[in-house]
Amino acid sequence: MPGKKQTPLDRLMGRLDTLDPVNLANLAQRLAKERALFEQIFKTIQEGVLVIDADGRIEYANDGAHRLIGVSGDELDGQSLWRLIPGLRPTLGDGAAAPVVAREFELTYPEPRTIRLYMVPLRGEDRASARLDAVILTDVTRDRLSTEQRIEDERTSSILLLAAGVAHELGNPLNSLTIHLQLIDRKLKKLGKTPEADSIADSVAVCREEVARLDGIITHFLDAIRPAPPDLAETNLADVLAEVLKFQKREFDDRGIVVEAETPADLPPIMADRNQLKQVFFNLTKNAMEAMQPGGKLKIRSRADDDSVYLLFGDSGSGIRQVDLVRLFQPYHTTKSGGHGLGLMIVKRIMTAHGGQVGVESREGTGTIVTLQFPRKDRRVRMLGGG
Repeated sequence: MPGKKQTPLDRLMGRLDTLDPVNLANLAQRLAKERALFEQIFKTIQEGVLVIDADGRIEYANDGAHRLIGVSGDELDGQSLWRLIPGLRPTLGDGAAAPVVAREFELTYPEPRTIRLYMVPLRGEDRASARLDAVILTDVTRDRLSTEQRIEDERTSSILLLAAGVAHELGNPLNSLTIHLQLIDRKLKKLGKTPEADSIADSVAVCREEVARLDGIITHFLDAIRPAPPDLAETNLADVLAEVLKFQKREFDDRGIVVEAETPADLPPIMADRNQLKQVFFNLTKNAMEAMQPGGKLKIRSRADDDSVYLLFGDSGSGIRQVDLVRLFQPYHTTKSGGHGLGLMIVKRIMTAHGGQVGVESREGTGTIVTLQFPRKDRRVRMLGGG
């Protein structure tokens, strides 16, 4: 490859055909020594390191991976990662270019803990060789617990203070507008019924509706970044999603974006707060809209297994850079000009409060898929009952 700096070992390998038996033996010893060094490094680090093929079959697993997944010895070799940990198979994995995937998931064996997974394709020089992906597993149980305990830390507090200030500054003029619109409406009624008065009355009614809508947006925004514990009730995801998509239909049409939603009405029910779910769906669809050009397509799919119900939001947008993917859920981090970096933080916080999880996979130039995983209502009941 032009411009690539060669190591002494590279130069030696290039002269492999010309080596005599003594130099070949020295080369074999050197390779064995370097392999042993890398093996020792991978055994020492705490993170789990896996190398998997395109079908999820594990080619290599270090000691950290065995410990985190709860399997000892060589039992991971040749196993399918997708079978060991259901729900992790990438949705964008069918193309020639593998997606970058970042997500968190729960493991219960040998003890309950939260694992963060980061998967990235290994790009070799030989394009004809089989595709391999590197998977890094990190135990973030303590980090997650400490983050929840420090929810009122300095950074989050600054967000709340900013939101409260914005709400106050917007609330005053909105109240003033409401009062003056009421006065105009009263004066119009005194003028009697005329075509001009009726036209003005219609405009006033539209203004009052918009003021009420803005007031509602402020209230929902504050509720989202400072959410109360969810008011859980049996909920059908398809019904809630349909309400959100109906509300956003005009905006989708204006942007020239096609929405394909396949959410059967017989999806297993979950326990959820409808209003908080609407906030989650609104944030995800809004992000998808802003990532796409006119003519884009948003596909929403659902599925269920014995434990969970999944909702997948896939857009045909520009995708997310690898460097940005691992920081998506951090406050203030945004890839959009003018964005506030709170949308996915809000989504993750609400999903966590519902006992759910969020997964993101993306490929630049192809699009992004966000997966929401909810515990089934009947599964939640079994867990609470100890079954």
